[in-house]
Amino acid sequence: MPDPRSVDESGLVAIGADLEPGTVLASDRAGLFPMPVKSRTIGWWSPDPRGVLPLEGLRVSRSLRRSCQRYEVRVDTAFDAVIRACGDPRRPHGWISSEIIDVYTTLHRLGWVHSVETWTPEGELVGGLYGVAVGGLFAGESMFSHRTDASKVALVALVERLLAGGTTLLDVQWTTDHLRSLGAVDIAQNTYLRLLAEAVTQPQTTAFDPPP
Repeated sequence: MPDPRSVDESGLVAIGADLEPGTVLASDRAGLFPMPVKSRTIGWWSPDPRGVLPLEGLRVSRSLRRSCQRYEVRVDTAFDAVIRACGDPRRPHGWISSEIIDVYTTLHRLGWVHSVETWTPEGELVGGLYGVAVGGLFAGESMFSHRTDASKVALVALVERLLAGGTTLLDVQWTTDHLRSLGAVDIAQNTYLRLLAEAVTQPQTTAFDPPP
């Protein structure tokens, strides 16, 4: 993989290569992630600064705690529906192409990519997120919400699992107002790469292991 520090102001490091599962996992280990640049052209990105959510720094408001009680959270029961909702072409700034869906679906089946899903008591999927787990890293890719706080509830559940499972680094790529309100921060790329190097050499997180 290219050096993630060879980056332009937008965070773009390189263009091209394939979207095979091994390539995507290698990119996560190197501090890169794939995202289309134009149409079907794949870019490899490593923004500086990098958005992370410190696991001990998650902010859960009183209203969000109430929302957590209204929904049921499940893990890896509806991955296809989650990634397709995240990739809905009607969403503003949508970037998840069919090629992205295909490779992350394959990685999900291989056990590297996971979904956290928010469901109503009536059994309707209303929010969720997905990302890649490598060692002590969880690289969040995208989230969606069809009801108030539904994606936030999924994130709260994710952080609880990551803390219990030994994960040390939750990568959110770029921060947004939405993520900053939950505790996400920007850190220098060199700091991120140091934390990443430590995280990916740790034992695989047990956050997504089935219950005993």
